[in-house]
Amino acid sequence: MRTITKNHLDYLRKQYPSGTIVKLLSMEDLQAPKKGTLGKVFHVDDTGTIHVKWETGSTLGVIFGIDSIEKVSND
Repeated sequence: MRTITKNHLDYLRKQYPSGTIVKLLSMEDLQAPKKGTLGKVFHVDDTGTIHVKWETGSTLGVIFGIDSIEKVSND
């Protein structure tokens, strides 16, 4: 498991506030949505996981240092 600094966690929370629309670039999970799937951020937790409600209906989190997303817009 990767650790995250307080500064990086603060950065993620500022970059991905609740309501931010993101696009999935990669996710290492068997239940992951397809690359390019859009979703809406609803929380960034203390480990840096960005929790997203995907347009597919799933709510998988984007894990800091492993998965990747791209910000599309702020809602």
